[in-house]
Amino acid sequence: MENEKIIENRYHMIENQIKKRGINNTHLLNAMSETPREEYVPLDKQDFAYWDGPLGIGHGQTISQPYVVAYMIDKLELKNTDKVLEIGTGSGYNAALMSRLAKEVHTLEVVPELFEKAQSKLENLENIFIYSRDGFKGVPEKAPFDKIILTAAPASFPDQLWEQLAEGGIMIAPIGSHHETQELFRYKKIEGQCQEEFLLPVRFVPMIS
Repeated sequence: MENEKIIENRYHMIENQIKKRGINNTHLLNAMSETPREEYVPLDKQDFAYWDGPLGIGHGQTISQPYVVAYMIDKLELKNTDKVLEIGTGSGYNAALMSRLAKEVHTLEVVPELFEKAQSKLENLENIFIYSRDGFKGVPEKAPFDKIILTAAPASFPDQLWEQLAEGGIMIAPIGSHHETQELFRYKKIEGQCQEEFLLPVRFVPMIS
């Protein structure tokens, strides 16, 4: 049974951090209200699970600010028929949200300790498939994917992942060096060509192999 404070904090996160910043995707908002973010942060940070910023989850990795999570997922335009590839499972929170919106979520984590923790947290979500492998290479044996999302920033455009995106698909990715502000892009594959749209300046942990 969830305590009243957690329920209140989750409600205020959605109302004040997400909806007031212009995200009104009903399916996404419902997924966020039904997904206990506090279960995806370290025990000593659970009181801060719904604050308006990122949190460290160990091993130099983070769980992103709730608004950034919502913004990126909203820009994916997920449908319940979609097969999604996520690069950077991290805490598992993003994958848990997307599992409520898509048909399948294939998620990769390169840090062994984070992989094990996320695998344990996500094991009851039957449409999530988690892999311990190099995110730069994706999951070619399961391609093509309707949607691809990166939660860590490669220094340059991820060609191998682009090759795994289906025609008409969308890829959301932060691009740039971790020494500077990166740029969040939405890429659409239209007749095999890359249609690029700049979204936001962001700061993400670097993508590692």
